[in-house]
Amino acid sequence: MLLKFTEQQKEIQATARKFAREEIIPVAAEYDKSGKYPFPIMKKAWELGLMSTHIPEHCGGLGLGAFDSCLISEELSYGCTGIMAAINACALGQMPVIIAGNDQQQKKYLGRITEEPLINAFCVTEPEAGSDVAAIKTKAEKKGDEYIINGQKMWITNGGQANWYFLLARSDPDPKASVRKAFTGFIVEADTPGLQIGKKELNMGQRCSDTRGLVFEDVRVPKENVLIGEGAGFTIVMHTLDKTRPLAAANAVGLAQRALDEATKYALERRTFGKLLVEHQGISFLLAEMAMKVELARLSYQRAAWEIDCGHQGTYFASIAKIFAADTANQLASDAVQIFGGNGFNTEYPVEKLMRDAKIFQIYEGTSQIQKIIISRKLTDRYKK
Repeated sequence: MLLKFTEQQKEIQATARKFAREEIIPVAAEYDKSGKYPFPIMKKAWELGLMSTHIPEHCGGLGLGAFDSCLISEELSYGCTGIMAAINACALGQMPVIIAGNDQQQKKYLGRITEEPLINAFCVTEPEAGSDVAAIKTKAEKKGDEYIINGQKMWITNGGQANWYFLLARSDPDPKASVRKAFTGFIVEADTPGLQIGKKELNMGQRCSDTRGLVFEDVRVPKENVLIGEGAGFTIVMHTLDKTRPLAAANAVGLAQRALDEATKYALERRTFGKLLVEHQGISFLLAEMAMKVELARLSYQRAAWEIDCGHQGTYFASIAKIFAADTANQLASDAVQIFGGNGFNTEYPVEKLMRDAKIFQIYEGTSQIQKIIISRKLTDRYKK
């Protein structure tokens, strides 16, 4: 893996970094307090080409690879992972269509996103089914040229803002059916009759991202909106997560880097016992450990993204990057609060928000425990061959 950036990658990174510092950081605290959806910021990002970067060129997108998209994700997340969660949820919802959509589906649903800053979402999680995708109860019953959808989804980021949704539903009523054949992936228009949008949830962190429950009551979806075919849904979702987990890892690294920077600046300004915080060995060693972790987490997502761009199955490295970066973000946010002391516990300082925002990285797109299961299975499979 060559870690020498191209001129294009340097330009992409610089553009995203400038945007984060000039457009996101000044308003991040206010969006966190108000919980308002950050569409004005997202629109500016869309205009600069910082959103939906992986949409293929034949649909009007930039067609960037995983590595380049991750560079953007890290930089924007440095500004605010709540705002970035709304942006990346669009990428998550689009990926099934990129992976499995036919030309007509891609041009219709991806094309409209390149023409104007529309939002979309990924509807898989349910009130009683998160990481356990096989437990999904939302049903799709075929009637003629349509599918009738009934069920509930929960914790859907961009749930109340989307123009369309990717939806996973059980299409095989047999409870003993193989998980790889029991579920189907659909594209559902947001204005479809029978689709009810729940209240905006108030979460611990990443508060400006719009998280809601959805109810599907006799929602009619044409067969033309099925991705690949009936029974392909589970495989589509797994392949999607292989490609989006490095993005989530990059987001976590952006937060971790922000925590390190804020802690270092504070340690160079704050004095205790007659000297700067950074002059205390306990603090300087802690900063060194934080720097080590963030650099390794960055390398982990870059390796995962590189594997994807090389056309390799990225499951193993994607899960490693996801869990390591998530744990790093949580540890560094906690360490930063500790270095700030009492000030770190106060909302007037940025690290309090970082600590709240970090936790969800260990939960969404597969919990840290799920990542360990995936890694261990992939590892042992190597030795069984």
